[in-house]
Amino acid sequence: MSETQRLDKWLWQTRFYKTRGLAQRMCGAGKVRINSRRVRKAHYALKAGDILTCPQGSRIRVVRILAMPKRRGPAVEAQLCYEDVESEEAPGMDANLSLRDAGEGLESKT
Repeated sequence: MSETQRLDKWLWQTRFYKTRGLAQRMCGAGKVRINSRRVRKAHYALKAGDILTCPQGSRIRVVRILAMPKRRGPAVEAQLCYEDVESEEAPGMDANLSLRDAGEGLESKT
């Protein structure tokens, strides 16, 4: 049987989110996707090989899960548990994906 870990715990231990509670809220709000499917349960059993899509700060992260961390260690240690996925491997993700600036895209009142 392959090793699994709770989604919220993995997100916290790999330093995607500062607290486990924040990771739980992001899952509950439907902001996290595993293999392109929205996950609303923080207890989802994450396994190596899964593709994770989630917001982190002002960007959207798409990573492949490589390992399950044993603890919340330094960032260098956490980065060994995943690899960033190139945009062509992630269906529906634009290579130039970025969040718009506040007010951008609104019609001008002139």
